[in-house]
Amino acid sequence: MKDSMASVSQVSLLKQKLHSAKTALAEVSEQKEQNQNSLLQFIGHLSLACKGQSIELDNKLAKLRHNLIGQDSFEQSLPELVEIEHLLKNQYHHVMGQLEEGRASLSKVIRQLQRVNSVPDKVKKEIAYFKQDLGKPFHTYWDYFPKVERLVSFYESILQQQLEQGDKLEVLPKHRQLAHELAQMISEIEFRKDQRDQVLVIKDSLSDEIEVETLIDAYQTILSLLLENIALEKSASQEFLFALNDALSAVREVVSDSYNSNQRSYQLKKQLNREINSRVDNVGDAIIDIDDINHLKSQVTEQLASIRTALGRKEALEQREQAMLRKSMETMRDELNELSKEANAYKERLFEQQKINLLDSLTQLPNRAALEERMEQEYRNYQRHKHPLWVAVADIDHFKSINDNFGHSTGDKTLQVISMALKNSLRESEFVARYGGEEFVLIIPDVNASDIEHMLNRVREKVKNIPFKFKNQRITVTVSIGAAQILENEQINETFERADAALYKAKHESRDRVIIDN
Repeated sequence: MKDSMASVSQVSLLKQKLHSAKTALAEVSEQKEQNQNSLLQFIGHLSLACKGQSIELDNKLAKLRHNLIGQDSFEQSLPELVEIEHLLKNQYHHVMGQLEEGRASLSKVIRQLQRVNSVPDKVKKEIAYFKQDLGKPFHTYWDYFPKVERLVSFYESILQQQLEQGDKLEVLPKHRQLAHELAQMISEIEFRKDQRDQVLVIKDSLSDEIEVETLIDAYQTILSLLLENIALEKSASQEFLFALNDALSAVREVVSDSYNSNQRSYQLKKQLNREINSRVDNVGDAIIDIDDINHLKSQVTEQLASIRTALGRKEALEQREQAMLRKSMETMRDELNELSKEANAYKERLFEQQKINLLDSLTQLPNRAALEERMEQEYRNYQRHKHPLWVAVADIDHFKSINDNFGHSTGDKTLQVISMALKNSLRESEFVARYGGEEFVLIIPDVNASDIEHMLNRVREKVKNIPFKFKNQRITVTVSIGAAQILENEQINETFERADAALYKAKHESRDRVIIDN
C-alpha cells in the first residue's frame, strides 16, 4: 500500500513538472509574440518612409501596412514581403536602365559634336577621350551628371571660340526677356545654403544691363547647380533603396527560417505531448487494473522512466528552440536598428524637402502645389457641409513697371511685403498662396455673399496703405481682385476660372478694385 502511495505521489510530481513546462512554453510564446508585434509595427513604419518611389510600390506598401494590422505572425505577410522585395529590385533595374539611356543619349550628342568642323583641335581631342570614357557603363547618378556638365563645357568652349572670332552679339529684347524669366525662376527655386550667395550674384547680374555672354554663363551655372542638387537627391534615394532591399531580404530570411523551425518544433512537441499523455494514462490504468503490487510497481517505474525521458527530450527541444529564437531576434534587431537609423535620417530629409516643396522660396507663402492640395481639401469640406466657399485671385497692378524702373530686387521686396500683408489680413481658417509671378490666390470658407466684397476691399485697402518708398520716391502699390463662390455641382477649378475672369475684368476696367462674379 505504501508503494502504491509513493507511485501516486511520483505521478503527481511529474504532473506538476509537466504543468511548469507548459507554463514556461507559454511565456516563451508570449515573448515571441511581443517581438513579432514590435517587428510588424516597425515594418509598417518603415514602409511609410519608402513612399514616393513609384505608384505600384506605394500601393504594395500600403497593402502591407493594412494587412499587418491585427496580425499575430509574419506568415500571412510573407507573399507581400516577397512581392515588395521584387519591386525594389525592379526599381533598381529601372534606375540602371535610365542611366544606360542617358549614356546612349550623351554618346549621340558627342557624335554630333565630332561632326562640327569649327571645333578647336584641343577640344576635339578632349571630346574623343570623353567618347571613349562614355563606353563604360554608369553605376550611379554620380557617374552621369558630371558627364552632362562636361558636355555643357564642350558647348561653352565651342561657343566661346565662335564669339571670339565674330562680332559681339547684339542684345535683343528676347535676351532681356530671357534674363527676366531666369531671374523669376531663380526666385522660385530653393537652392542649398552653400549655393545661395552664388545664386544671388547671378540674380543681381541679370537685373543690370545684360550681355548675351553673361546670360549664357548664368544659364550654364544655374543648370550645373540644379544638376548637382538632383544628383544628391537621386544618390540618397538610391542608397536608401539598396539598404531597404537588403534589410527586407534579411527580415524575410529570418522570418522564413523562424517559421520553418517553429513548424518542426511544433510537430516534435505535439508528438512528445501525445507520448507523455499516453504514458500518464498507462500509469492511471495500471493503478486501477493491476492487483499485484510488485507488478504495479514495475509498470509504474517503467512508465515513469519513459515520462522522464520524454520530458527531458521536450525540455532540450524547448531550450534549443528558445536559443534559436533569441539568436534570430538578435540578428533581426541588429539589422533593423541599423536600417532604422538610416530610415529616420532619410525620413527627416524627405520631411524637410516636402516642407520646402510646398513653400514659395521668395515670399514664404504656400506655393502652387500647396494651393492645389488646399483646394481639394476645402472642396471635400464643401461637399460634406455645404458651407459657403470663395475663391479669390489677386494681382499686383503695374508690377512690371516696378521691375523696369527700380530693378528686380525691388520687385522681389515688393512681393514679400505684399505677401505678408495678404497673410495678415486673413483669419486662421482662410488661406493665401502665391500662384505665380505677381498673382495670389485666396481660399475663403464660411463667409456670406453679403460680406465677401467688404472683406476683400479691406484686404485691398490694407495693401494700398503700405508705405512703399523706392529711391526716395513714395509709391502707392495697389492690387486688383476677382472672386467667385462655388456653386452647386461645380468643380472648384471652374470656380477658380470664374474668379480669374472677374480679375481680368477688374484689371481692364480701372484696376485697384474688387469684382465679384455673380
